[in-house]
Amino acid sequence: MSGSSQEKSAMKVVLLCGGVGGSKMAEGLYHSFYGGNLSVIGNVADDQDFHGLWVSPDIDTLTYTLAGLIDSEKGWGLKDETNNTLNALNRLGCDTWMYLGDQDFATHIYRSQQRALGVRPTKIASAIAEKLGVNANIVLPTDQVIQNRVRTAQGWQDFQSYFVKNGCQEEILEMELRGIEQAHATTEALTTIAKADLIIIAPSNPIVSISPILAIPGIKSALRRAPAPVIAISPIVGGKTVRGPADHMMNVAGFSADAMGVAQCYQGVIDGIVIDHYDQHLAPQLAKQNLQVMVTDTLMRDRMSKAELADRVVQHMAQVFTLAKVG
Repeated sequence: MSGSSQEKSAMKVVLLCGGVGGSKMAEGLYHSFYGGNLSVIGNVADDQDFHGLWVSPDIDTLTYTLAGLIDSEKGWGLKDETNNTLNALNRLGCDTWMYLGDQDFATHIYRSQQRALGVRPTKIASAIAEKLGVNANIVLPTDQVIQNRVRTAQGWQDFQSYFVKNGCQEEILEMELRGIEQAHATTEALTTIAKADLIIIAPSNPIVSISPILAIPGIKSALRRAPAPVIAISPIVGGKTVRGPADHMMNVAGFSADAMGVAQCYQGVIDGIVIDHYDQHLAPQLAKQNLQVMVTDTLMRDRMSKAELADRVVQHMAQVFTLAKVG
């Protein structure tokens, strides 16, 4: 590898992510040669009120993952969790389809208390990460409430109801991002983007994890102005997602469920794309879109494979775009 360890540590890498796939990439970067100056801008469009508490699923999954506290079998929630509170709520007749463990409840109680005191959500997320021992900079793209919603034959519903309660079984007819007109980017997100050496879009769901970040007024223009190259890692391998409904949602949004569709979804924002070996036949078409294309094994099976993917992606793209701090 080119570049000294000190240069790699000094490189400012920014990751845009959401969901389990995004947190896997964040974990890989965090434990890679380039994890010394990592910032992660996470999705907040799946945030929702449960039992009177404000829950931020993607930010919590990201934070727990980087803290080494994640339930690795499920890919979300805390390990060694108990369910006493949820069981008690169930006895009282409460709707408990959204799984929240006893330790997890503490996070939501703290967040809700701080919000009630008027503390900015960005500051709350940073405080939780710091208290859990996370060294990476976790950044919220907006402090306003934005929420993914989908319309099925049963009518409009929030994304968590569609995804968790109903298990993605219903056909999606339409999607919307509620509250986006009143939202604006945080100063922290804009500053992080402007100071980045390399910006990576994680292999997250392009429609409900990444597009909500890009839709926040100020974010997309900041990415376009940024001196750093923006690279997307395709979450679709061989026409299918590793997990989740991203392929179906891509089709509903009018994109093909493949790397070409991912590139189209991020058109005007990205300078390069990373695709899996299964999709290498798409590389010439992607290159015609003026994108730098990297073909590699993108499946992340354990921490080592996550970190190895992160190292390969950053090293390759740094060389392609001749980033000073790695060359």
